[in-house]
Amino acid sequence: MLVFLLLSLSCAAQPKQAAQAMIQTGAMQTEVYLPMLKGKKVGLVVNQTATIGKQHLVDSLLAMGIEVAAIFAPEHGFRGEAEAGAVIKDGRDPKTGIRVVSLYGNKKKPGSEDLQDLEILIFDIQDVGARFYTYISTLHYVMEACAEHNLPLLILDRPNPNGHYVDGPVLDTAFRSFVGMHPIPVVHGMTIGEYTGMISGENWLPAGLNCDFTVVKMKAYTHKTRYHLPIAPSPNLPNMHAIYLYPSICFFEGTPVSLGRGTNKPFQQIGAPWFVAGKNSFTPTAIAGKALNPPFKDELCRGYDFSQQKLENWENLGRLRLDWLIEFYAASPEKTKFFIPFFDKLAGTDELRKQIVAGKSEVQIRQSWQQDLIAFKITRSKYLLYPDFE
Repeated sequence: MLVFLLLSLSCAAQPKQAAQAMIQTGAMQTEVYLPMLKGKKVGLVVNQTATIGKQHLVDSLLAMGIEVAAIFAPEHGFRGEAEAGAVIKDGRDPKTGIRVVSLYGNKKKPGSEDLQDLEILIFDIQDVGARFYTYISTLHYVMEACAEHNLPLLILDRPNPNGHYVDGPVLDTAFRSFVGMHPIPVVHGMTIGEYTGMISGENWLPAGLNCDFTVVKMKAYTHKTRYHLPIAPSPNLPNMHAIYLYPSICFFEGTPVSLGRGTNKPFQQIGAPWFVAGKNSFTPTAIAGKALNPPFKDELCRGYDFSQQKLENWENLGRLRLDWLIEFYAASPEKTKFFIPFFDKLAGTDELRKQIVAGKSEVQIRQSWQQDLIAFKITRSKYLLYPDFE
């Protein structure tokens, strides 16, 4: 069963700063959802981005007399302090004493023992709109668990900073993994609330499961709105440069190229010791909580620094950049080792790798996506809760 709460208000004519200031996230609208929580034992799927103003949602709900019985932590942990891929352990929140259950590592779906006594689950995590950003995979497993245990799910919606375009190859389900579970493009252009509707409406939950969920919609948000995140959504996406560049640069995770992990500019610069064309140089080092063993640790890398360019260049680009990937492949001294198996999982297909190896141009590669993107946009339109960018 699907319920949507509140109408979003158009802000297309507002200046960028004014439009952002007008946005009210789902979490901010306590008058809408507090009646659903009163007298119930509540579980929260949250990280450091789940805030009302400057206060964490957990602390806000406790102050309003809501019984928070469990916290479920995605990749990077409840406080968002763990590096990518680090195993998150169960424990207790030092501030509140509430039990914290990890949903990253060996267990990605809440089990019966985790959900016992809970009467409702809240999902409030800031996403960045890329298929391989694992919070939407966590959302899938949370929906699955709620459906299996007849537990209602409340989605507190937040803006998608990359929600103003759709691009990239659509995932072939033969390449399904935790960095890509559904047949969507790399940049899907949907909020968490909209994406929840798609998971449910397209029957992507297994065995005909049906999740009973409610979305608290935002006010004053459209897909044309440029939203600058007030809190870094993960340790290696520290600013808006990184967030806008992330969908294009993350492909390098499947290659022998550094994307700036272990520096103060992760996802804002790329390079390798063998690359000579770029004017930028950097040396990755171990950084606690961000990159303990980054690629090319303590080695000088050469390449490109995108952080010095105006933010508007990336904010308004509205498409993936493939030219960097093509250029680094062409310059690689060991082309047979350039792509590792993880690359195909990130791409959601083996076609992108094969096209680059075959010498296809960016224009040719992008053209090969178009029919799938047209079909996806038609499907996507059924689940949009806010005015679109087109």
